[in-house]
Amino acid sequence: MNYDLVVLGGGPGGYLAAERAGAAGLSVTLIEKNKLGGTCLNEGCIPSKAFLQSAKVADYAKHAASYGVNASYANVDQKAVVERKNRIVRKLVGGVKVTMRETNVNVVSGEGVLVKDSEGAGVKVGEQIFYGKNIIIATGSESVMPPITGAKDAYASGKLLTNREILDLTVIPDSLTVIGGGVIGLEMASYFNSVGSRVTVIEMLDRIGGQTESQISEMLKTVYEKKGIEFILGAKVVGITDDGVNYEIGGETKKIECDKILMSVGRRANTANIGLESLNIATERGAIVTDGKMKTNVPNVYAVGDVNGKVMLAHTAYREAEVAVNTILGKTDEMSYDYIPSVIYTNPEVACVGLTEEAAQQKGINAKVVSLPMQYSGRFVAENADPDGICKLVFDIDKNTLIGAHMMGNSSGEIIYGVAMLINTAVDVETIKRQIFPHPTVSEIIRECVFKLDK
Repeated sequence: MNYDLVVLGGGPGGYLAAERAGAAGLSVTLIEKNKLGGTCLNEGCIPSKAFLQSAKVADYAKHAASYGVNASYANVDQKAVVERKNRIVRKLVGGVKVTMRETNVNVVSGEGVLVKDSEGAGVKVGEQIFYGKNIIIATGSESVMPPITGAKDAYASGKLLTNREILDLTVIPDSLTVIGGGVIGLEMASYFNSVGSRVTVIEMLDRIGGQTESQISEMLKTVYEKKGIEFILGAKVVGITDDGVNYEIGGETKKIECDKILMSVGRRANTANIGLESLNIATERGAIVTDGKMKTNVPNVYAVGDVNGKVMLAHTAYREAEVAVNTILGKTDEMSYDYIPSVIYTNPEVACVGLTEEAAQQKGINAKVVSLPMQYSGRFVAENADPDGICKLVFDIDKNTLIGAHMMGNSSGEIIYGVAMLINTAVDVETIKRQIFPHPTVSEIIRECVFKLDK
């Protein structure tokens, strides 16, 4: 069983690598131990967005009067929400399967382990070895479960959930405590707040949203506090019990009671028990070390996606997969992590790309920030009854280019790619000014900010 390429892992990085290689005429085998599509498609990106869209519809219904529409109170059927989510996932997974067939990718279901013998390197599944002239490792990541007292028992009992289990809840809990105020934690806090749970978020840092720009982080927190979410910042969870969470803050130990708990403190690369030692593949802090062409320290072995620990986002994995396959095909390509957009799909959305003002100053860049309320967009005002939001653009004054964008407000996630392109291509400000933005669109806020630069 010899192939031009063997891919271990069928998530975004793995299946796109297989697709690109198959379309280029390489013989490809893709090995996945769970579900094709990986965490993103089955337990993360897509299922959570299905949930959040249901919440957005519920929010619109609750506040329909603000739009001049008479509607009864939105009654969320959580079981139906989960069923809709499952239908969406099945449809998209089916689409990936069709793509694999169309590009002649041999898909193998089973747990793969890297091996090396006299015939070469490959991946062993059961008693069968799939040898590859090239190997791409795309085994993804898993939720971190810190060694908190009582956590294992709470997880076993169903009290404590990860992103996997919470997306299958068919009953809305009266109260939910989210441990971790990062992207996943905030999105689930947003959903369950919208559908009626009493939500508390406990975060060790003094801010939410991880690396989100500081002003936007604070604005998002204020918006959600108005909606009823409680944030406990600068706190360390020290225990989980049958009825709640114990945490330390300001030298005191306190407790919050709740029905369900979501553990959302980050993810770690899936590198255990996949046979890295058989090929002597180098790792650092549990992730596979790769260069700009996605090469590991072992010739013809690559690693893409969360398993290399660089930027744990599905769209990063997509691009890394393309770089790896292009390198295999002998094409010149290299991965850049400088301007990767990110989105928090709460209601309102948060989106960002590039440098913050603080980061620019640390790099010695002569930076200027232009900030405008999203209300400068007519469409934003028309579509949002409570039009709270902001757009902040960071410019390099010496080079007359855009180097960062940070937005809070619905539609931000759909706009940010265009801003990322402006940054990546180093388009000068005068050229951006000449770009015609469709009216009315929320994207016009970018144009408004650019023209504000001279004032």
